[in-house]
Amino acid sequence: MVDGYNIINDWKDLKEESLYSLESARIKLLDIMANYQSYKGTKVIVVFDAHYVKNSMEKHEMYNGIHVIYTKEFESADNYIERFVAENANSKNIIRVATSDYLEQTVVLGLGGARISARELEREIKNTNKNMDKDYISKEKHKRNLLEDQLDSKVFSSLERLRRKKS
Repeated sequence: MVDGYNIINDWKDLKEESLYSLESARIKLLDIMANYQSYKGTKVIVVFDAHYVKNSMEKHEMYNGIHVIYTKEFESADNYIERFVAENANSKNIIRVATSDYLEQTVVLGLGGARISARELEREIKNTNKNMDKDYISKEKHKRNLLEDQLDSKVFSSLERLRRKKS
């Protein structure tokens, strides 16, 4: 679980983006987390506060495979995350919460979850991105798209005989 605004306000690039457009910063965070989720094969839930939005109802959306939650009026992301961890801590999965809010980290640990700070998550994502790049480059080096691999062996043999005659 990711405390969305906590991460946005902690990561330099996202914080700077949020000064111009909070929506743009949210989308960038969601794109980052979608890539992370896809590569790591772990489920990511991002929670955004909407507790100051008058008459807001809890809202769930999917964004590129990421579960996005906007809290209801008068409910902070911290409250939602705590409730979620308390209700799901006995499941087979470890619930890891990304926030730099020390009190929230302490509560999550007490409820049976795990914690990761915003800086630790940012470092982990940078390492993940490096690994993705290495994996992609490695696959591309070893992946050759040869005509002979696409042709029937008889057709390839016939073409090869023609090539040799012309040489």
